Parts: sequence; C-alpha cells; structure tokens
Amino acid sequence: VLNVFDRKNVNIIYIAVMQPFNFNNTAGIRFGNDLSVTSSEEVSNKLGSKILFITDPGLVKLGLIDETVKALKVKSEVLIFDSVEADPSLKTLMKCVEEGRDFNASGVIGFGGGSSMDTAKLTALLIGSGEDIHEAWGVANAKGPRLPLALYPTTSGTGSEVTPISIITQDDLEKKGVSSPIILPDLAILDPLLTVGLPPHITAATGIDAMVHAIESYASKSANNNLVSKMLAKEALKLLGESIEIAVSNGKDVEARSKMLLGSMLAGSSFGNSPVAGVHALAYPIGGTFHIPHGLSNAIVLPYVLRFNIKDQNAAKLYSEIAPIIFPEMDLSTSSQDISSKFIENLSNLSSNLGLEQRLRDVGIPETACETMAKDAMKQTRLLINNPKEISENDACDIYKSAW
Repeated sequence: VLNVFDRKNVNIIYIAVMQPFNFNNTAGIRFGNDLSVTSSEEVSNKLGSKILFITDPGLVKLGLIDETVKALKVKSEVLIFDSVEADPSLKTLMKCVEEGRDFNASGVIGFGGGSSMDTAKLTALLIGSGEDIHEAWGVANAKGPRLPLALYPTTSGTGSEVTPISIITQDDLEKKGVSSPIILPDLAILDPLLTVGLPPHITAATGIDAMVHAIESYASKSANNNLVSKMLAKEALKLLGESIEIAVSNGKDVEARSKMLLGSMLAGSSFGNSPVAGVHALAYPIGGTFHIPHGLSNAIVLPYVLRFNIKDQNAAKLYSEIAPIIFPEMDLSTSSQDISSKFIENLSNLSSNLGLEQRLRDVGIPETACETMAKDAMKQTRLLINNPKEISENDACDIYKSAW
C-alpha cells in the first residue's frame, strides 16, 4: 500500500499497489563443480565437530559419498545414516533421529535426492528442538530450533535444498508434510558433478518434476504468490527447457547438468514461497500407495490436471504466458485457451520423448484404484487450496480415470 498525502483535504489516500508477501530462502547457496569436496571446511565450521550424514544405500554403494565424507573428516567426526528409502517413512525418520541423538550430533547433512534431504530437515528439527513430530505437521507448526543443516542434492528435481517443506510417508501410507522456514538449511551445496551419473529415466522424471514445481508455482492461487516467485519460475523453466533433452540423451554433458541443477533449485525457491497445487495432490497417492517415484507420479498426472485447470480462463492465461519459455517455437497469435492447450500437448510429447511412462496402467496401477486414490488426494488440503480451479473428489476420480 502506498500512502499519498492529500494536502487539500488534509488526509491520507491509500492506493493498493501490490499484495504483501513473504519470501524465505536458504541462507547460503553454493554452486560449482567439485564443491561437494572443496566446501568441506565451510560446512564443518557451520555444522560443528560431530556431523550426522544422511543418505541412501544406493549412493553409498556407488561410492558417491566417499570424497565428500573424506573431506569432512579432516575437521569433523562423521556418522553415516544410509537407510533412507524412496518416499521416506516415519519409522525411518525416527530411527535416524535416535541415532543422531545417541551420536550427540552437532549438525546434519542431507546428501541425495528429496528423500534424504527431507529426512535431514526433520532430523535436524527434532534433535535440535526435542519437539513432537505429530505437533509439527502442517504449515508453520514447527517450533524449533533445529541443528545446523547443509543439503547436497544429487538429482535435479525436488529443489528440497531451498524449500521449507519436508514430506514423510505415514504408517497408513498417507503423506504428511512439515512446512516452516525453520527447516530451511543453512547451506545448499550445488555440485553438478554429483548428478552426472544419474540414469536417463531418473534424469527425465526428476527434470519434469522440477518443471511441475515451476508451472504450479507460477499459477498457484496461494495468497503468497508473488513477483519474485514468478520470476524464478520463469528462469527455472528456461534453464530446464534448454537442457532436459540433452541431459537425458547425454548424461555426461556438464553444461546441461549444470542448467538442470540450477533450474531445479530456482523452481524450488519459487514453489517454496508460492506453493504447488493439484498435480502434487494427485501424485501423492500414486507414490504413497503404489511406490511410484515422485517425479514420475507428477509427470503422469501433469497433463490431465492441467487440462482440467484450463477450463478456468485465468489458469489458461497463466499457462499461455509460460508456454513459449519451454517451447519457443509455439504460435502465440491465437487465444490463451488455444496456446495453453498446445502447451499441455507439448508437455505430454516431451515426457513421452524422454521415455517416461504416460499412463497409470503403464506403471501397474489398476483402474479400480482410481476411486480410492481420489479419496486419498482429498486429504491433501494444503495443496488443493492452491489449485487454480477447485478439484472435488469426483473431479479427482475423473482425472485419474483419464490418466489411466
């Protein structure tokens, strides 16, 4: 609100200029080849003498953590917790917290994809604060403080290294999240070389996931959708659109890997402040119940949710604004409805060309599951409230059936 003093009438006129918003981000972002090793002194100084290093067994087997851990051990004692699974469970989280407490950890590292980083965020919170995880679920319920925290992404998809969000799978397979600026890390270490060995299918799925973050953030109905988030979403889509096909076809192209990693980070910063919506809400039951990787779950339902959304004229307009960023060859002389429809078609073609499964049946989900998944999706109120067009349980079921 801009205050304008009216001298003649001796009062103040309030002119609405722009809606207020909050923007939170990771305090320190570091980017560069080999930074996972060369940043070790800064990380040790920040995290202290006893570092809990959280990762997954696949990365340990590949030896990807070895040089980083070796460099950290110059100044700090390191305990490796390598039991993180895809869609990490509450049981895994609490086991990690217990081991970190027994170790008397002074700081926490999450090294890997979104699962390891999300586990690290909440481990740092629960050890640092001693609070009950069941009181932290939801938005702005975490109390803190947390232990010092650094995150090292090894995929270009989740953007978890710059988001105030952590998602954990409950015993009943429902996904619950903690959303709070308290769990933003102190340092995000972005080393493109950590992503070079990522297989093509995972590169494609995580890359589309990052695109979904930017697309949903840009069109989010959240009251906190803002100019900064929109700008970051656009730049993320530019970087991802330029590089995803190259990174999938030639995983050793470091320039493409660098653009993917930066694009993922920017998309994460965007949706960390202007939250995602219906695509994620409908993707969660697919991952939680059928253990389909999160990026692939998003990729499968993406075109069907967007086709539902463009029945809303404003959503169609917003999608038409970002369409040429990913697909610069698009004809923009038609209506926003036509442009957004073509945009969705191009996204489907891109996903298919990258070798990703296109239908729920392609990943072994029976059509009879659509109704149950629709019920489960309705529990994701934190996400559904941000969708450009309201999604009912019947709508969700129809979307799933279309995607089947």
